[in-house]
Amino acid sequence: MCYVAIEHITFRFAGGQPPVIDGLSLTMSRGEIVGILGASGSGKSTLLRLIAGLEMPESGSIAIDGRLMVDERTFLEPEQRGVGMVFQDYALFPNMTVAGNIVFGLHKLKKSVRQERLEQMLELVQMKEYARRYPHELSGGQQQRVALARALAPQPSVLLMDEPFSSLDAHLKAAIRSELRQILRKANITCLLVSHDQADIEAICDRALHINIRDEQDTPTKIR
Repeated sequence: MCYVAIEHITFRFAGGQPPVIDGLSLTMSRGEIVGILGASGSGKSTLLRLIAGLEMPESGSIAIDGRLMVDERTFLEPEQRGVGMVFQDYALFPNMTVAGNIVFGLHKLKKSVRQERLEQMLELVQMKEYARRYPHELSGGQQQRVALARALAPQPSVLLMDEPFSSLDAHLKAAIRSELRQILRKANITCLLVSHDQADIEAICDRALHINIRDEQDTPTKIR
């Protein structure tokens, strides 16, 4: 059953410029982990920003779990979409502890519920003993796990990950890839992961989609 439906999305940064994404469509099943591969400038990260509501498409539609996020007449703000996002640099708050970062987006919940969710997330990413530490006291892999826990804490309908290994040393990647797949599986989250490295996608994702840069003949964005 289709859980995420992206239909004929087109986006350009300014009028008169060629589209960065042109007529792109894809679907995802619930709980599926899908990887997006493509060269710089192919629109991989832009696609994530469109799903999250950080950019508005020129045309096309996006729906999640049967709920329309955007089309020609509709635009839900990011906070209304129930989408979690992990950025390349993790974007952790340096003045907050691990626990503080994880519960940051849970301010509308009762204190007891926040605490329960925090404990669940700390256990999921195996960071219980680091709850009172600050980001600068963590390794790159630990920071990534905190960023992942923060994104998962509000129980998003979809998790978006933008080049999640770009800040890690090469020798850490193999272990972190396996760890990330296990966490995503345990959380049973629908995830769209962007990377330029095919090894990342092969280690984590159920399938891969390749976005090609528009060519000089002005053909639409291709996804295969």
